[in-house]
Amino acid sequence: MSKRAVLEVIALGVEDAVAAQAGGADRLELVTDMAADGLSPSAATVAGIRRAVDIALRVMIRPAAGFAAGDVERLVRVAGELREAGAEEFVLGFLDEGGALDLAAVERVVAVLDGCPWTFHRAIDRAADRDALRKQLDGMPGLDTYLTAGSADGVDGGLPVLLAEAGRAGEPGYGQQLLVGGGLRLDHVPVLSKAGVDGFHIGGAARPGGWGEPVSAEAVAVWRAAVDGAQADLAAR
Repeated sequence: MSKRAVLEVIALGVEDAVAAQAGGADRLELVTDMAADGLSPSAATVAGIRRAVDIALRVMIRPAAGFAAGDVERLVRVAGELREAGAEEFVLGFLDEGGALDLAAVERVVAVLDGCPWTFHRAIDRAADRDALRKQLDGMPGLDTYLTAGSADGVDGGLPVLLAEAGRAGEPGYGQQLLVGGGLRLDHVPVLSKAGVDGFHIGGAARPGGWGEPVSAEAVAVWRAAVDGAQADLAAR
């Protein structure tokens, strides 16, 4: 039997985290300031959420908006502080001005993580060459996931890319899990599941009242049922 697909939910605080776990999330992405597309949460927030739930937490390492690394020493310091707060899994990704991978910055931060699992986030959707980026990162310690919509415009526009990349699973640079998020809708789930995608990431979809409201356990449960149902349909064929 295939392993259960991962449902990851963005959490901004303890209330979000508890509701997401109650709804059936497997993992949380911890961020703050969604107006800037998600920045690093405080160490206190990480510690509080870690005490409140027992599912996996992936913590954003992104002190400022955009995908430039900026002050690399600051990145390293933030990564160390988050580890000290109990973070054991992370989310990161840095590009240079031309949209190429900032490999030096990634390597500096990954060295601090010391083998912890991590996701390369949607910076890949702004990369000048996705394939080149993946191959540059191949073999990077701890990298086990790419969070992507296939396009900077979201899953609707990126669906052909996502399906093509799912079809390359196992090739050099394509051994990591595809975690699809960014404008993801319930009707995308069966199509993606059929292609072999087994990771789904939601933020706004877990908040029917918008980003000003907390995560809804009921909304997460709807997604849990949809993801599990798509997998069950495939297994029954």
